[in-house]
Amino acid sequence: MNKNLKLVINNEVEDKKYNSFFEKKELKIILNLYAKMVSEGSWKDYGLAISSKQVGFSVFKNSSENAMYKICKNFRPKNKNFKYLITDFKGVIYKNSDNLEKLLNSTNWKNL
Repeated sequence: MNKNLKLVINNEVEDKKYNSFFEKKELKIILNLYAKMVSEGSWKDYGLAISSKQVGFSVFKNSSENAMYKICKNFRPKNKNFKYLITDFKGVIYKNSDNLEKLLNSTNWKNL
């Protein structure tokens, strides 16, 4: 059993220095988008990547390929507009914002 894994029920923390994952409301926004895109047949699979600098939600067209996009949350952005990012599998930034919901809703996923 891995001692580093934890089940987080409610991780909305006032002290942001302990923020090390997507908050519950952020994950809900991402998963709602994911469900919509899966139902349209655009996305097939996802993966999570966690590091000390950021957490990323990777989206796959096929599970055997590289991720098409990665929705990232930076824990210590140098600029507030780089808190949330949409990148390709190489790390090239397509869009960035300080508001996750606005970032995802303003993105045209079909033309990205």
